Amino acid sequence: MSVRRLAEASVQPAEFAFTPAMAREAEKWIGKYPEGREQSAVIPLLMLAQEQDGWVTQAAIEHVAQRLDMAKIRVLEVATFYTQFMLAPVGTKAHVQVCGTTPCMLRGAEDLKKVCQSKIHHDPLTPNADGTLSWEEVECQGACVNAPMVMIGKDTYEDLTPERLEEIIDAFEAGKGETIEPGPQVDRIFSAPEGGPVTLLDDESKKAATGGAKRGKGNAPQTMTKAAKPDTSAPEGDETLADPDEAEGPGRIEASKSGASPKTEDAGPTLKVASTASGMKPKKKPIEASVESGNATMKVAATASGRAKAPGKVDAPSDAPALDDKNRPAAMEKPENPDDLSMISGVGPKIEGILHSLGIYKWEQIAGWKKAEREWIDRYLKFKGRIDREDWVKQAKALAKGGVDEYVRVFGKKPR
Repeated sequence: MSVRRLAEASVQPAEFAFTPAMAREAEKWIGKYPEGREQSAVIPLLMLAQEQDGWVTQAAIEHVAQRLDMAKIRVLEVATFYTQFMLAPVGTKAHVQVCGTTPCMLRGAEDLKKVCQSKIHHDPLTPNADGTLSWEEVECQGACVNAPMVMIGKDTYEDLTPERLEEIIDAFEAGKGETIEPGPQVDRIFSAPEGGPVTLLDDESKKAATGGAKRGKGNAPQTMTKAAKPDTSAPEGDETLADPDEAEGPGRIEASKSGASPKTEDAGPTLKVASTASGMKPKKKPIEASVESGNATMKVAATASGRAKAPGKVDAPSDAPALDDKNRPAAMEKPENPDDLSMISGVGPKIEGILHSLGIYKWEQIAGWKKAEREWIDRYLKFKGRIDREDWVKQAKALAKGGVDEYVRVFGKKPR
């Protein structure tokens, strides 16, 4: 475990006190424990202190210790042991916790971390210049099915792409975080398959089983609406077998005499139910011949294991401006040593790939973009003015002039 210490004295407030609302919450938590065991509320009270101030201060630790009649060192031990407690100031508008555990890592968590480094700060647990945003990498947060994901406050944001995370961070930076709906950021209900919850039935069987029943959000489809219940009352001495192939209904006896298959409508209830069930076998999917023709899981697993390379071609947006437009920035052949375009704040790995597909490899190219060229790229990437807001041209000029040193001199911080 890493060493966790309190923040420097220069950022520590002189005192701490719960607000009236938080004080009432603290009393509720203390009241949950029997007399003499009130110190068991130490974790809830520290969480309330963090929820109030955004992080756990030394003054808050001392206040909780006094309130619960505990030694200060005991409360300090709890606060420094559990990584859920922030021991230094974090972003006042959002602290982004990026899951970096294996499922999220395989699904693109590294790209999400690069977005945080680009839009917030290169180093984790370090607020941006305005002190409004911060980020860190954390362990599993329980949304593996919808990887990759992040947590902001008490909400999770799942099925993320780098572009969607950028939009979420921008919303919180603008004070509009409440406009972003938590949970999956794709057409998925909770952890159901994309497109809505389904059962393990093909479309025809589903229609037959549901009788056209509608499916509402959050509700699984009703597979049997008015199915007849099997007749469990048997004559004395008659043992009805569970296997419908061995059950002796009227239709089964008649079939055995004639050598023909029994008709379902003439059979007993048990055989009718068995016939309905046998017609609902899911269709077998063909075996995939190769990784390229396989499903998404095969491709991700093969890429992660090194058996296949991730596709290098990046598709352009469907409604992108024409490539032969006169305002398209001039392209060049890929040089032997292309510049690292991702050092420009706002350019992630995917955007860099798109720029490469347009013949943009050098900072000097971006530094020379005129207004019409910037607008063409902005429409192509569907950025809605982000190129000018993030001043790619100024960043590129600094990098082209003197690399990282010039960038630090101009912007006061290292690129990405």
